[in-house]
Amino acid sequence: MNNESFLANLQSIVGPSGVVTDDETLDRYTREWRGKYLSGAIAAVRPATTEQVSAVIKACAESGVSITPQGGNTGLVGGSVPIEPTREIVLSLDRMNAIEDVDTQGNTMIVQAGCILADAQQAAAKVDRVFPLSLGAEGSCRIGGNLSTNAGGINVIRYGNMRDLVLGLEVVLADGRIWNGMNRLRKDNTGYDLKHLFIGAEGTLGIITRAVLKTFPRPKDRLTTWLACHKPAECLVALNMLRDRLGDAIVAAEIIPAIALDQTLEQISGTKPPMKPSPAWSLLVDVGVFDEAGAVRDTLDAVLQEAVMNDVIYDGVIAQNLEQTGQFWRIREAIPEAETKAGPSIKHDVSVPVHRVPELIERGSRLLQELYPGARPVPFGHLGDGNLHFNLCAPLSALGDKAAETEFLAAWGTINRAFHDLVQEMGGSISAEHGIGQLKKDELARTADGVGLDLMRTIKTALDPENRLNPGKIF
Repeated sequence: MNNESFLANLQSIVGPSGVVTDDETLDRYTREWRGKYLSGAIAAVRPATTEQVSAVIKACAESGVSITPQGGNTGLVGGSVPIEPTREIVLSLDRMNAIEDVDTQGNTMIVQAGCILADAQQAAAKVDRVFPLSLGAEGSCRIGGNLSTNAGGINVIRYGNMRDLVLGLEVVLADGRIWNGMNRLRKDNTGYDLKHLFIGAEGTLGIITRAVLKTFPRPKDRLTTWLACHKPAECLVALNMLRDRLGDAIVAAEIIPAIALDQTLEQISGTKPPMKPSPAWSLLVDVGVFDEAGAVRDTLDAVLQEAVMNDVIYDGVIAQNLEQTGQFWRIREAIPEAETKAGPSIKHDVSVPVHRVPELIERGSRLLQELYPGARPVPFGHLGDGNLHFNLCAPLSALGDKAAETEFLAAWGTINRAFHDLVQEMGGSISAEHGIGQLKKDELARTADGVGLDLMRTIKTALDPENRLNPGKIF
């Protein structure tokens, strides 16, 4: 392959400004944001239209070059950066960021794959609708990446994952053909629902270029409550009591241990304790209100009183205004940042059936402490959908000691394998969010159902026989 002629061909397709080759700028596309995965590439290519994406893919096929698709490059498993610098380009969709249409009667929105999630949220809000996907990276992650990883976030309990929030897709295949699946239909049983092949496929089967998203009526008000429990099982009972009375008005439900709360209050300036002393376990719940807020608050008050009387919760506070609501959620959203500031940690992003979350917290914490005595389990996250960020912070005695911190992080693989075995035993998933990427592909091969893995490989071979799209990811 002659790089000069190949790059000239790419420039003729996307224009000179659409091809990035200088090392300083290219580094932004080939470095994972945490620095865990560092690479390089022949170039970063930034098409502006679906037709340009198609032409770039065909040009790469002719030159034997592989493609790493990239949205906002905010992932946590190394799925959006290349592995082979001299044989891959990054195909960035950051120029394809338009919101093409918002339909208030049909509750849909058409966006290009490079649209930033926060922009999609704001476009929906302008017409009194909500696009409910909400993530910590929503100011920089892009819809194509959200689709390719089947993103979840905090509102899954009410609205579902990204897979549940899309009606149609446009996808460019590995041979450059464009599949137009951009329908807005709520019902369509004309054969296979092909869009689901590409959602969660991490760019290994095709490159998503446009999407039809669902929007929803925007709640007229919001009630947020911070509840105190002695143990995780009580948090789950409290949540189910609320759901029994408030149903789908429950938008989000997060479980937070005292270690995560205290760490965040210590490390993140501007955070305020929701109550003192810190609860052993906190349950943070958001309620979307469509009718009169007073009636819903009366119901919420009644449920909380019942929960106190039955020793399910021992304290609780309802946010008095949006400022206090923001303070509560600032704590939850800052937990990962606080954990990073506090020292090294070994991370797991897993899910189990909701009713087994308390069991996972108990058994998982015991297992992790046995595997690395002195280390501190920090399980927190989305109680309502069974997804926990089950992290393990280094022992306090290791903090500030580079050798001890390095020794701790060297146990990552051993700890991951043992913890994932427990999750599998409990009927769970080793990747609830973020996908497989580079980070978890060996664990997927080790833990996945053999027939299921064969089916995935068969689909990959059928749609991308030359393994040009995001090679080295998932498999």
